[in-house]
Amino acid sequence: MSAPALKLSGADGLSLAADAFGPPDGEPVLLLHGGGQTRHAWGEAGRALGEAGYYALAIDARGHSDSDWSETGDYGPDAFVRDLAALVAPLNAPPILVGASLGGVASLLAVGEGVVQARALVLVDITPKVNEEGSQKIGAFMKSAPDGFASLDEAADAVARYLPHRPRPKDTTGLAKNLRRGEDGRYRWHWDPRFIDDANQRISPAHSGDRLRAAARNVRIPTLLVRGALSEIVTDESVEELRALIPHAAYVNVADAGHMVAGDKNTAFFSAVRDFIAGIDAAAD
Repeated sequence: MSAPALKLSGADGLSLAADAFGPPDGEPVLLLHGGGQTRHAWGEAGRALGEAGYYALAIDARGHSDSDWSETGDYGPDAFVRDLAALVAPLNAPPILVGASLGGVASLLAVGEGVVQARALVLVDITPKVNEEGSQKIGAFMKSAPDGFASLDEAADAVARYLPHRPRPKDTTGLAKNLRRGEDGRYRWHWDPRFIDDANQRISPAHSGDRLRAAARNVRIPTLLVRGALSEIVTDESVEELRALIPHAAYVNVADAGHMVAGDKNTAFFSAVRDFIAGIDAAAD
């Protein structure tokens, strides 16, 4: 696994790992992954943003991958909002926030509750109202292998069963970025196991929907919702509710993509984000 380019200061004394793309004096874009994922989910999008002149930072959330684990097991929404505020503080300008799932929850709360100033907000397959059945399916998968996997191939088989719409990779070495190998030789998902203790109560919009709705009503900056058409989380009803809460929000539905939109259809995902950013840049000129 490649070492992170940067170690950034989060809240509560935690160090957060990040990969940087593009010139440091470029307009900042923070890429915030979903629960159980890592900064590597944004690799292609980060490189493309960097090549376009933006300063893109793909962050490992607390308790994930190469970032510190919380000593107290604090993985509630407010902890991620505090981390986001700490990441934004030293930037040279208000960033564009791109948040998938958990990263979107933190971004929406941080913006809507006035904790951070941002130039624009991109929510990736997350809304205040979620499909509870889909949320439970994700939670069940995250808890399904507490003893890990004997090999990368075994882990790849588990992912293929969970995501049948995504071709199983023949080369499984890339999956190692999402796993850590223990002293017993087994591979486990690269997050603090405490992150999924009562995960729905901690991070799911199913348990904080009213707070997210209140935050959404306060969003005044340019906003884009990118949904995976095959999403088990965001429904048509969810989309309509968000667009009523944030009437100026743009919306893109990515065909043949599930909840992990960037991983499923990165080209279509990045095209949507690129066009959105180009639009707000043009409006500012």
